[in-house]
Amino acid sequence: MQTPRMPALFLGHGSPMNALEQNDFTRSLSNLGKELPRPQAILCISAHWMTSGTWVTHMKNPKTIHDFYGFPQELFNVQYAAPGSPKLAELVASTISQPKIFSDEEKWGLDHGTWSVLRHMYPKADIPIIQLSLDMTKPIEFHWALGKQLSNLRDQGILIVGSGNVVHNLRMISWNENANPHPWATEFDQWIKKKINARDFNAVVFEATKSQAGQLSIPTPEHYYPLLYILGASSPSDPIEYVYEGFQNAAISMRSIRFG
Repeated sequence: MQTPRMPALFLGHGSPMNALEQNDFTRSLSNLGKELPRPQAILCISAHWMTSGTWVTHMKNPKTIHDFYGFPQELFNVQYAAPGSPKLAELVASTISQPKIFSDEEKWGLDHGTWSVLRHMYPKADIPIIQLSLDMTKPIEFHWALGKQLSNLRDQGILIVGSGNVVHNLRMISWNENANPHPWATEFDQWIKKKINARDFNAVVFEATKSQAGQLSIPTPEHYYPLLYILGASSPSDPIEYVYEGFQNAAISMRSIRFG
């Protein structure tokens, strides 16, 4: 039986507390997990694995990483014991012609950018997952180009997930999760939607921080980069669906996008 081409997803993840909460955003993830064809495995690019060089997790049983502090003990108690997939890690390394992909045998695992969203989509933690790191020494176009090299994995039953946030400015957050978003945050979030709908990905890559709204929305790039991998992995024929649109804490866009 032929494996269906899997979608490529960009998921907002916001606060680690979303891992525990039942809200409109997390319910959208639960529904998405039920709607999608079941993947053979998942490749996740999370905002929270920043490296020099590009690395892929290459362990059979990746650990659950609690890469945050100041949250309730209940959150630190969460374990997402999904298996890894050395086989998929090797496939990713062989699929990417440039750069060389390094194998991580024990340092990393599954960080909260990965497990906080996937535990809502796949609560049984029974699908193999690997992570691909963000090489923070490279320019923005590098990440888009690398995503393009991943696109064919979708034909092999691999669900590609980018986990970050279109707008992510922790210095400007409100401690009220349901606070109205800042006008600049709304402006930039809508600009991104307009450019994606027009498939003007060049603008998303090269023009994002040319406006004040973009500069405020992307004070540092790590939460933005995962979106570029998914744009790269998408196809011109993919239908575009916004799985979720909304804000948390005034300065975090939870916009989540499905291609295909």
